[in-house]
Amino acid sequence: MTLSVDVPDAIATQLRLSGEQGNRRALEMFALEGYRAGELSRGQVSELLALEFNETERFLKDHLAFAPLTLQEFERSAERFEGLLSQ
Repeated sequence: MTLSVDVPDAIATQLRLSGEQGNRRALEMFALEGYRAGELSRGQVSELLALEFNETERFLKDHLAFAPLTLQEFERSAERFEGLLSQ
């Protein structure tokens, strides 16, 4: 699917969307927002940006994009951590 969006020149410049890397930057912004919102998985980000697993992990880490945890996931992690500390 091809998606086209009109952005005022001043805003495109501010967001560094001008030039030959503009489309890539817009795609990366799209992927990051989708991941942060929980609408895209890490695998989908990888597919969207044509990155290998480690490249995707680095990309997400570099952009401080962390998948939100549910309360259940947080509680499970806390229980595992407490179990490690009690050993």
